[in-house]
Amino acid sequence: MCNTSSLNKGFYSFFPLHNKPSISQHTHLSISTNMWCTIAKQAISTTFRGFYLSLRPSRPPNLSRLYCFQQKSETLYQGDGGYFKFSVKGVASVAEVVSSSTEAEEDASPDDEIQELLDDMRKEEENKKKKKREVGLSWRSQLNSMRGMSQSRYHELRRRQVKIETEAWEEAAKEYRELLMDMCEQKLAPNLPYMKSLFLGWFEPLRDAIEKEQDLFQTGKLRTVYGPYFGQLPADKMAVITMHKLMGLLMTGTDHGTTRVVQAVLSIGDAVEQEVRIHNFLEKTKKKKDGRDKKKDVAESFAAVKEEEKLRKKVMDLMKKQKLAAVRGIVKGQDDSKPWGPVIKTKVGSRLVELLMQTAYIQPPSDQIVDCAPDIRPAFMHSFVTVTREAQKTSKRYGVIQCDPLVLKGLDKAAKNMVIPYMPMLVPPINWTGYDKGGHLFLPSYVMRTHGVRQQREAVKRSPRKQLEPVFEALDTLGNTKWRVNKKVLSVIDRIWASGGRLADLVDRDDVPFPKEPDTDDEAQIKKWKWKVNSVKKENRERYAQRCDIELKLAVARKMKDEDGFYYPHNLDFRGRAYPMHPHLNHLGSDVCRGILEFSEGRPLGKSGLQWLKIHLANLYANGVDKLSHEGRTAFTENHLDDIFDSADKPLEGSRWWLSAEDPFQCLAVCITLTEALKSFSPETFISRIPVHQDGSCNGLQHYAALGRDELGAAAVNLVAGEKPADVYSGIAARVLDIMRSDAQKDPAIFPDALHARTLVNQVDRKLVKQTVMTSVYGVTYIGAREQIKRRLEERDAISDNSELFGASCYAAKVTLTALEEMFQGARGIMSWLGDCAKIIASENQPVRWTTPLGLPVVQPYRKLGRHIIKTSLQILTLQQETDKVMVKRQKTAFPPNFVHSLDGSHMMMTAVACKKEGLNFAGVHDSYWTHACDVDHMNRILREKFVELYETPVLENLVEGFQRSFPKLSFPPLPERGDFDLKEVLESPYFFN
Repeated sequence: MCNTSSLNKGFYSFFPLHNKPSISQHTHLSISTNMWCTIAKQAISTTFRGFYLSLRPSRPPNLSRLYCFQQKSETLYQGDGGYFKFSVKGVASVAEVVSSSTEAEEDASPDDEIQELLDDMRKEEENKKKKKREVGLSWRSQLNSMRGMSQSRYHELRRRQVKIETEAWEEAAKEYRELLMDMCEQKLAPNLPYMKSLFLGWFEPLRDAIEKEQDLFQTGKLRTVYGPYFGQLPADKMAVITMHKLMGLLMTGTDHGTTRVVQAVLSIGDAVEQEVRIHNFLEKTKKKKDGRDKKKDVAESFAAVKEEEKLRKKVMDLMKKQKLAAVRGIVKGQDDSKPWGPVIKTKVGSRLVELLMQTAYIQPPSDQIVDCAPDIRPAFMHSFVTVTREAQKTSKRYGVIQCDPLVLKGLDKAAKNMVIPYMPMLVPPINWTGYDKGGHLFLPSYVMRTHGVRQQREAVKRSPRKQLEPVFEALDTLGNTKWRVNKKVLSVIDRIWASGGRLADLVDRDDVPFPKEPDTDDEAQIKKWKWKVNSVKKENRERYAQRCDIELKLAVARKMKDEDGFYYPHNLDFRGRAYPMHPHLNHLGSDVCRGILEFSEGRPLGKSGLQWLKIHLANLYANGVDKLSHEGRTAFTENHLDDIFDSADKPLEGSRWWLSAEDPFQCLAVCITLTEALKSFSPETFISRIPVHQDGSCNGLQHYAALGRDELGAAAVNLVAGEKPADVYSGIAARVLDIMRSDAQKDPAIFPDALHARTLVNQVDRKLVKQTVMTSVYGVTYIGAREQIKRRLEERDAISDNSELFGASCYAAKVTLTALEEMFQGARGIMSWLGDCAKIIASENQPVRWTTPLGLPVVQPYRKLGRHIIKTSLQILTLQQETDKVMVKRQKTAFPPNFVHSLDGSHMMMTAVACKKEGLNFAGVHDSYWTHACDVDHMNRILREKFVELYETPVLENLVEGFQRSFPKLSFPPLPERGDFDLKEVLESPYFFN
């Protein structure tokens, strides 16, 4: 039998355990030739795909020695005659294979049947050769990704992963039920965290209100369009989802305990719909599990029975009684129910929010006078706010949900108790094979974040799988990188956070106190006070959002810290850039996240690795050190070894040198590893898990320089070799300073900006212009540049007067954009050409679409929005929906940056796949590539080769040919002129990525 004793434990036993194979117990079962052939034919003809036999036609396999290996959708049996591999969907035992055969021809010749079977197998084998990838995870790839892990350990992790994905809400509801029972028995509330105690008080009334509403729908006393959907989930689950989802929005919003109604109801409705699908699936599998146990019992009762007729009769009786179909598969692949749609989700979510508002109350601490009535008030309020847009001189009114200030007090501490369904995975993600096939085991997973854009979704779905295989392979590579929590760094972060934050860029856990109102009638002073109050409110809102963000990150880190390792399934944005699906603690995040995370697999440093670890520490320290040559950075680290050792040994009690780094927590992580390595017996054999980064030098401009073969631009962004890295930001800053010095000499009466130039001359440096230079190639506008520079000036408190600050920012933005146009004329020419092509297409009311070098179809989503009015029990909601009219200006301005993003995404994915094939661990953050210290030289060679390979293809020619095929009646401008830069120089440039 196929390990049914372990497989029957829980509903997930119906899903073949798809990675490292498991070996089951022996089965003492013998089946005659006809019977075996009948089973095999049945397996091939309908239920199974991919059946392999290695046996002599003259004799059937001896199943007295049968082992079972389980994979993603396969079961591999081993007997005397060879291996037998069934591609099973839900059938997990020989008993089920037997029971699935009905009314087979008993008179058929065994040799004929075997010959027919072998013919089928040959055809199947030919088909297999045509397909390079199996649906789901192949056994071999899973074995490679699970190196060093025992079969039992893998199965244990997979069971936990299934539980995490399918039972998150169920576990939360169960916990509240148990806490409620305890409270009733003990007549007091347990010592719970603040928010959990609130949830406990809200849970029972909300659950009862939902149950009452569901009863009204079931009895027909209440009829609404959303009624049939409202009763599809148990009330306790709906209550938990409503509470957690609403509180999550109130925590993560920027309006300090306020969220828009439309956002809340759609989020809750969507979460309920997803949980309905999982709930329905679990209910189905419960029923099938019972039947499966009976099959198992029948099969075991036949262990000593050899007569074929008796076995067949019992099997047929079993089939007549149960009439069981094989489990269709995981929820996302097999659920054929229709999507609810925005109207139903909005109405369901709106009613749930309304019920929560009616049942959720809050009471201040019990320090009131005994004779006074308790101050019990609603926990949530529904109101309307009006937002005025000064630039457009328009206003908009919308509904909001606002929580009581008492609730707000506990919000920033509540993140650790929130349900986060899309957690990092304990086992490798399922390999991507289609738009919605891959990633998590059960949670809905999509290869692209289309945000509801139908054209983009359909473009991906229509693409042949073979065309998308390079993209799928890259996402699988990124998803199979194994991570773990750096407990030493996490411990330091926890200590700082517990003591109030404020260190290493952690936000202050306390709010800024409000200034006292002046005791005066002077309107100027009152106006200044009001301005300060508004400034403090804004600062506190920002602190609140940052505190919630930190709590969520730390909650995930604490949950995962004792795991040997975990994985991040990846998917794409519409441009083809890869992102982890888990949103909180991942390597794309802040310095806190990156300091907490490290590779699970360690590798010896080696001589080159020790050198790269020193360079990496200098890069993280930054403050200008990262602009030195590699030798200069190494020398910096070696000259600060005492500081590094002190930081590692006494991070908070010592001199705290690591706090002066630009990326302090990552710097601390490297200090700890470097200290341990240098103090070890053999530093070069020390095992390191630190990911070492190689970052592109203003990567967007690098891609433009390669597209235009621009020699001047290539030299500015390190596409050619140099003794030390060229710093494009310093170059732009120098040109900006020259312009401002010249302007400062002019007469303010004739040239008013002369005053701004005089104010800013001493403020110009690379940091002031860096963000604008970085985003210029991605389509930053004048307004965007102005806001970026304004933020930098605000950070320095350089200009106290608000109006003067605004004017100076406007002037600095104009000068910076002028300097950029002067230095990167080649890039500006290509950007203009791309924009002109986009305008031609969009003027025909068509979105700009193209195919990336890796075969991913991209459709720009920018369309004019229409309004859809929905009347709910809470309020009349206005949903924005896309119309058929494209936004011509947006299509034009967005195309150049989107196109370059699709190219940098292609380069990263090409590098990821190549690194995997050469045995490297790889992680990527757009234009920052990570690997072990010992493999940096290897990765550097690969990423340069892939960049050259990418741009040796006629990228722009292919683009315009695609446009002409899609729009044969349109005429496009000629390709921009290009220079004579030799791409091969990139191969020898040490600071191209560094």
